[in-house]
This record gives sequence, C-alpha cells and structure tokens, in this order.
Amino acid sequence: MPTRPTCSKASTPSAKSVSPSIAVSEMNPYRLGDIEIHRVVETEDPFLPLLEIFSDATPEDVEANRHWLEPKALTPDGVIIIPVQSYLVRTSRHTIVIDTCVGNHKSYDGMPGWKDRRQTTWMDNLRATGMSPDEIDYVFCSHLHVDHCGWNTSYQNGRWVPTFPNAKYVFSRPEYESSERSNSSVFQENVLPIMEADQGVLVDMDYQLDDEVWLKPTPGHTKGHVAINLASQGQRGAMCGDLIHSPIQCLHPEWSPRFDRDPDLARQTRRKFLESHADNGDLVMTAHFPSPSIGHVVSRDEAFWFDYVP
Repeated sequence: MPTRPTCSKASTPSAKSVSPSIAVSEMNPYRLGDIEIHRVVETEDPFLPLLEIFSDATPEDVEANRHWLEPKALTPDGVIIIPVQSYLVRTSRHTIVIDTCVGNHKSYDGMPGWKDRRQTTWMDNLRATGMSPDEIDYVFCSHLHVDHCGWNTSYQNGRWVPTFPNAKYVFSRPEYESSERSNSSVFQENVLPIMEADQGVLVDMDYQLDDEVWLKPTPGHTKGHVAINLASQGQRGAMCGDLIHSPIQCLHPEWSPRFDRDPDLARQTRRKFLESHADNGDLVMTAHFPSPSIGHVVSRDEAFWFDYVP
C-alpha cells in the first residue's frame, strides 16, 4: 500500500479550500515505493454544469449525490469543480511530468477562459517541488487536448519552444496522428514545435519506458488516450487522464461526458480501468477530481467508490 493512509471518510475530501498558488504536496509528496509524486496545480475552479457534461444524468441524480459532491466537487447550483493539473514523478531513474495543463499565451478558439493566459501559478508550483524545467527527463501526455499539453511549449522571442529543453516528449502514435490531422491551434502551438525540435517520441499505446513506468491503452475519450502506469517496491499506481472526469463516474461509469469522442468505447474502457484498480491498494491519480485528486478505487454494489488519500 502507498505510505499515506486511505481516508476513512469515503467520497469527498475536506472542505478546506486549496489555492492554486500553493504548491500542493510540496512539503509532503505522495510516495509509491521509491517513486515520489507531486501534484502541480494550475487552477481549480467551477467548470460546467453537471447536467451539461453528462447527458445521461438527471436533476434527480444531482440531488441524490449533492450531499457528498458538495462543496469540493460541485457548487450549490450544480456546476462541477475541477482542477487542471500535472503530476511531477521522480522515479529511481527519471524525473517525469505527466500532462502539462493549459499554458500561457495560447490562442485557443472557443475557450475564452484558457486563451492568452499570463499566469505564473503553474511554473511557480513546478519550481516549488524543487525541480526546474531543465531538470525534466520526460513529458508524458495522456492525450493531446488543450488542458493536457499546454505547457509543452512556451512563447519565447516570437516563437514556440519546448518548455523542457532536455526532455523527451512521449506521445502515443494514434493520438499524435489524430492531432496532426486536426491541425488545430493546439497541435500547432503545443505539439508541432516539439517535433520540430526533435524532442518528440511517437510510441505504441502499450509503450514501456522501464519497469517503473509504462503506458496502457485507454481509448474512448480520444482514439489514442493512454493511462500512465507506475510501479515500485510491489506498489502500483496509474494516472487516468480524462478517462474519468468526475468522482460521480465511479458510481456511474456508464456516464460518458460530451467530450468523449467514442462514448460507448469510453464506457467500456472506464469500467475495465475501475475494475482493474479496485480493492487492491493501487494509487489512482486523477486529472480532474477535486483536491486532493488522488486515492483508491473500491467496489460498491454494481459500481465503485473513490477513497481520497489525504
């Protein structure tokens, strides 16, 4: 089991607010055997109404789950609260960043809240872990959506350059090819400059870096979506990316958000992921569950529950 105890109160973390300007886990990182894990939070804010995100949900579902979703995962008016965050992982061999949030100076059409940001929060929080961008060995992106690859690059002297000058950026080949076909601003600003700098590595969806870090295919949200898996000293963990957006999907793995490219496949993949990590002590690192975002999956009737780790 991970060195931090499981919360005795399942479902929702403390109501104490978390400022994204504070380096979460700076002083007390999570540990998985010999692996050290830090959350690097960019923002944690209300996002969209639950009923807009999940078309299968009803107002009655919202009311039935409000008591445990509020106040950290849901606002009183039914809006889901999500962090946008990365994970800094230090294994026995490498220093890795998993997913890179929204970033600065981006020209994201249709996302006014994420467009042309000028914030230092994410970089401040990365440095607060004791690491700087030039010390990162690898960047893994679970997928190439706007809020998972933004800090791949930084705008310097009129052009996009890799934020992590000494890192290799690992993309699943199907995900890269899909992003390349779209040729959106996300690809042009966050992915193409990495390839042009010869720092991108295209891999199969079951790629293994070593015995501590490997990928598993988790398609559905996107075609090339992967979970990043960790193991050390007999302990295991996984970062699920956007396979699961909200803790309510543990109770309702059949709910696919409107963002899933293939909702039916995402439902199957999500349930398989939850089944494989339930009741065995695996540490699950989520992209968008409210702080502290990390915990254990446990079986509950026909579905699952998420026990946060403090």
